[in-house]
Amino acid sequence: MKPRRIAWGVEFLSHAIAVAAVAFALYPVLWVVSLALNPAGTPAPRAAPWPEVLSLVNFRAVVSSSNSAGEWLFGRQLLNSVLVSSATAAVSVLIATPAAYALARFRFVGERTAMKALLATQMFPGVATAVPLYVMLDTLKLLDTRAGLVLVYATTALPFALFQLRGAFEAIPRDLEEAAMVDGATRWQAFVLVVLPAARPAIAVTCLFAFMAAWNEFILAATFLSRESAFTLPVALQRYVGEYDAAWGRFAAGAILVSVPVMAIFYAVQRHLVGGLTAGSVKG
Repeated sequence: MKPRRIAWGVEFLSHAIAVAAVAFALYPVLWVVSLALNPAGTPAPRAAPWPEVLSLVNFRAVVSSSNSAGEWLFGRQLLNSVLVSSATAAVSVLIATPAAYALARFRFVGERTAMKALLATQMFPGVATAVPLYVMLDTLKLLDTRAGLVLVYATTALPFALFQLRGAFEAIPRDLEEAAMVDGATRWQAFVLVVLPAARPAIAVTCLFAFMAAWNEFILAATFLSRESAFTLPVALQRYVGEYDAAWGRFAAGAILVSVPVMAIFYAVQRHLVGGLTAGSVKG
């Protein structure tokens, strides 16, 4: 009887700790929701993060924002974020997939040096490259353009994509490709028909992380973009916090709207996350 009580006590304690951890993590989120639903748009000095009056005025103000020419800014900025993030994910994965496969399957002169050089690029913060990237984009006439931003984001996402996919390809047994080639398939056919389907979870996770990195990036976008119609959502969101004043209600509403697409994508690809993140941790 006593061991059963001890087991129940341990289970109750573990559940209590889990509930406390969830409450601790959700408390700031509840404050953001409270600010977004509060028409006053100012944080109230109380512990319970819930407004006395509920209103969607902050959401309407963010969604219906327009410039002096009458252009719908939020729609344009949302389109910019979607196109830039999707293109960044597509370009980085399309380039990294064959490159990572080559690094995982072939041995060539300078292989280790190339991997060390890629690793070294991750040691520098993105802001350290802002000035040279600005000069390059200015020379190429790509400032204030989605193409220039995609080019910058794809180059920063490539090293992570290469390391992630290289580990996934190394975890796939070579016997599968060799069996396909014995049956008459070429190396390219074995890669497309055998390796890529097996690496689909890792590719999905890599694509998701590249998309998220581009979706949430602010510093480089704020540096390379100057027109409101060219802004991505993080840059547009920062405009609600000024040097002397801050529209916290609209900022919170915008933060929620910016988070919704990422949450939806996470929900859609959640079944690939565990398999993709652990791909390459062990070799088959």
